[in-house]
Amino acid sequence: MNPTEKALWFVESHLPEAVSLDDVAQSSGVSRFHVTRAFGAATGRSVMGYMRSRRLTEAARKLAGGAPDILSVALDAGYNSHEAFTRAFRDQFDTTPELVRAQGTLDNLDLVEPILMNQSVLASLEPPRFETSRPFLIAGLGERYSCETSAAIPMQWQRFGPYIGNIPGETGDVAYGVCVNGDDAGNIDYIAGVEVSDFSDLPKELSRVRVPAQKYAVFAHREHISTIRRTVNTIWNKWLPASGHEIADAPEFERYGPEFDPRTGNGGLEIWIPVKA
Repeated sequence: MNPTEKALWFVESHLPEAVSLDDVAQSSGVSRFHVTRAFGAATGRSVMGYMRSRRLTEAARKLAGGAPDILSVALDAGYNSHEAFTRAFRDQFDTTPELVRAQGTLDNLDLVEPILMNQSVLASLEPPRFETSRPFLIAGLGERYSCETSAAIPMQWQRFGPYIGNIPGETGDVAYGVCVNGDDAGNIDYIAGVEVSDFSDLPKELSRVRVPAQKYAVFAHREHISTIRRTVNTIWNKWLPASGHEIADAPEFERYGPEFDPRTGNGGLEIWIPVKA
C-alpha cells in the first residue's frame, strides 16, 4: 500500500474518532507534508477535508434515515455543538440538517463516497537524475490553490503568457511553475514565472520567489501536459516512499524548456522535487 492508500484506509476505519493529520501521517509512514502532498496528487482533495466531507456524508445518511437527535449526529461527526455542525453541514450541502431529516432523502446532496484507489493512474516512471541547483530568482503571477481548485492552473498560465519576454531582468528561455508555502490543508502558492536577474524593477502585480541551492530529484514528464498529475501522483505515492529519500523544505517546481509548446501542451517538461542531501 502506498501512503495515500494507507491514509484512506486509516480515515475510513477511524471515521467516528478524533483523528489528527499527525495520526494519518504516522499510519502512512511518512511526514505530514508528504502525506498531504501525496493524498492531494492522488485524489484531488486534502486529507482532513476528505475526512470532514466523509463524516458529513455519513451524518446526512443518518438524518435522512430519521435520526431523532441532531446533536448526537453532530457529536458522532466530530462537532461539539449543534451550531458548528449546522454551519459545516450547510457549507457542504447548501441545506440544513433539520431539512434533510424532515425530507428523509439524500437527493440533490453532494455526497462524498469512499475513494477507491485505482492503480492504473500510476504512470510508469523513468528513474530520476539528481542535481544540485544553483540559487536563482523567479518572477511571475502567483495564485493560492487548494487541492480542489488547482485545476485552474492552466488559466493562470494563459494570463501569464503576455508577460513572457517583457519582464525586466528576464533571463533565459525557460519557464517555471513553482510550488511554495504548502500547508497541512493541502493549499499551496503556485507561481507561473521566469528567471530574472533581480527583483528591483518588477511590476507590482508579479510575485517573487528565491529558489536556493538545493539537491533535487529530477523527473522527466514526456507525455502531454494534461497527464502531469499521473506523474506527480507516481512520484509521491510510489517512487518517493520506496526511494529512501526524504523531502527537503524547499520549493518544488516544473521546468518548461524551449522544447515545450504551450499552444499544444506537447514537448515534455521536468518535475524537480527537493530531497535532503
